[in-house]
Amino acid sequence: MHRLLEPARLLLILAAAVGLSGCGVVAFPVRTTSAAVKIVPVAGDVVAYPLDKTADAID
Repeated sequence: MHRLLEPARLLLILAAAVGLSGCGVVAFPVRTTSAAVKIVPVAGDVVAYPLDKTADAID
């Protein structure tokens, strides 16, 4: 019986790893937008701050 559960455990661990690795993919557009906004001389850092915090929360 134990040998039958081993593939199920492996599949569950693999599914969890794939699900968690997707967070970086979701945060990528927010991070690139933040980087582009930081180029603006005066207001760039102010506008980019919430974007950075949002990307951190996604990760």
